[in-house]
Amino acid sequence: MTQENNASDVPVRLRALRGEIERLGLDGFIVPRSDEHQGEYVAPSSERLAWTSGFTGSAGLAVVLRDTAAIFIDGRYTLQAEAEVPLGLFHHCPLNDVTPTSWIAKNLPTGAKLGYDSWLLTPGQVSRFQVACKNAGAELTALAPDAANPIDAVWTDRPAAPTSKVVIHDDAFAGQSFAEKLKQVADDLKAQKIDTAVLTQTDSIAWLLNIRGNDVPFTPVVLSFAIIDADGGVDLFMDGRKLSPEIERHLGPAVRCREPDSFGDALDQLGTEHKTVRLDPETAAAWVGQRLKTSGAAVNAGDDPCQLPKARKTAAQLDGIRAAHRRDGASLTRFLAWLEAEAPHGGITEASAADKLESLRRDNDHFQGLSFPTISGAGAHGAIVHYRVSEDTDSPLTDGNLYLVDSGAQYLDGTTDVTRTVAIGKPSDNMRRHFTLVLQGHIALATARFPEGTAGSQLDILARRALWADGLDYEHGTGHGVGHYLGVHEGPQRISKHPNRVALEPGMVVSNEPGYYETGAYGIRIENLVTVKTAEPDEKMLEFETLTLAPLDRTLIDLDLMTGDEIAWVDAYHARVAEEIGPLVDKATAAWLKDVTAPLS
Repeated sequence: MTQENNASDVPVRLRALRGEIERLGLDGFIVPRSDEHQGEYVAPSSERLAWTSGFTGSAGLAVVLRDTAAIFIDGRYTLQAEAEVPLGLFHHCPLNDVTPTSWIAKNLPTGAKLGYDSWLLTPGQVSRFQVACKNAGAELTALAPDAANPIDAVWTDRPAAPTSKVVIHDDAFAGQSFAEKLKQVADDLKAQKIDTAVLTQTDSIAWLLNIRGNDVPFTPVVLSFAIIDADGGVDLFMDGRKLSPEIERHLGPAVRCREPDSFGDALDQLGTEHKTVRLDPETAAAWVGQRLKTSGAAVNAGDDPCQLPKARKTAAQLDGIRAAHRRDGASLTRFLAWLEAEAPHGGITEASAADKLESLRRDNDHFQGLSFPTISGAGAHGAIVHYRVSEDTDSPLTDGNLYLVDSGAQYLDGTTDVTRTVAIGKPSDNMRRHFTLVLQGHIALATARFPEGTAGSQLDILARRALWADGLDYEHGTGHGVGHYLGVHEGPQRISKHPNRVALEPGMVVSNEPGYYETGAYGIRIENLVTVKTAEPDEKMLEFETLTLAPLDRTLIDLDLMTGDEIAWVDAYHARVAEEIGPLVDKATAAWLKDVTAPLS
């Protein structure tokens, strides 16, 4: 948000919102943390959940009724919500304990009308809320097509919608021309006897057309919609102020640029022509599906046709990703060396450490910005999975504590995301034990061999096995897909407890990040990015290649818990880090790196 988020403003905002809800004849309203594209990061003008509740995390939802309200967050954000959202105004509901639908069914009065903005929920979400309202003897009501979101109506200093200029993502970085991608997607639609597909995810459009922008933080996309035909034609719906003659030449005659307010009419035309239209119900706004069905189009519910080919990185993209990780690893290594030298003297805080790391990254070739807000957590703050340091929470790195830094960058040739946990001074036995259990899970996943057709949910247990044996676990997923100079969190692949039908395929990039969090004490996470590749000599088996290159804190490794194979993995990984990163850093850092990557035994 452009203005400082202040919890003291929440009571005033909540009263204003309730007044608008009542004016609309509603008894409550659903406030998701999403925009019309259902992306992870949203423009300041779409930060409605933060404006309403004070919560600034990247995932969450609130339900505001006339006399009560609740905010729903997953395990990553429980502690953050406690710090940001006034408890007297909102019930705090961890999703593992209370879902929005169960809360609605219990708290929504009989006969009440619960409103929602169909631009901000998916069809699946709408269906679940309809069932919850029915169970409460109430009604779920969409805003009228011409009605403003009630938050927008009372958000007096709401920022303007973004109008960042579109830039071309050069083929040398993209790995394929957009004409090649366009043909690939169009041919796939044709093979499935689908006339056209509606693209609502901005990263799909950016990937397909080899364009980038700066409309939302941390992800280089342009807010837009697109319709792609099986004959290879594209209608691109985007604010014309974002375009330039150079971009129009790049897009060429295959792409028809149109203003966003013509998107609805274009959907209606698909219905008039009785087109079969692919739409992803998991990611498209309910408004889009409702408009298509009302117009008479035959909606073919299925995956966004760009998501899977986008996830399968080409050989050229992987070469760029490896180069980006070497540069990024050199910056992180310089940071870790600096931290070890300076932290014992005091004076380093979470914020100053994050700033130092960002400054080192900024010197790298092709650097475009951070890929997400750096998680820089000392001591107990490290146990807040998505902690964000602020002026009020900034804490020093003190002797005897752990420091967790989860960070990444956007480069023209790749996106990085890496977490290291570092002991400041001498770690306790418990710290070393917990770190080693996490490391064992990380190694188990990194060394996995698995047959074609294996989904990430089938591998998740490998990362948790050592922790489970000790009666421990972590609440977040083990791995998320990562884009190529796009979203740091990318589908459709993931590694998680939750079922996932998408098989891991060669070229996919995913994180490997088990963790452990001792509330009120410390957090531990070890994260490298890996790519899936064909295993040798059996080409029907797959394995991972580790992309991230930065040393692990050897002072936190308890060798008595490690097997010989696990020690050998760490030694081999450190030898590779020393070989590839050593030549990229200054002499003093190279000497430090040689010491910290020496064999463990």
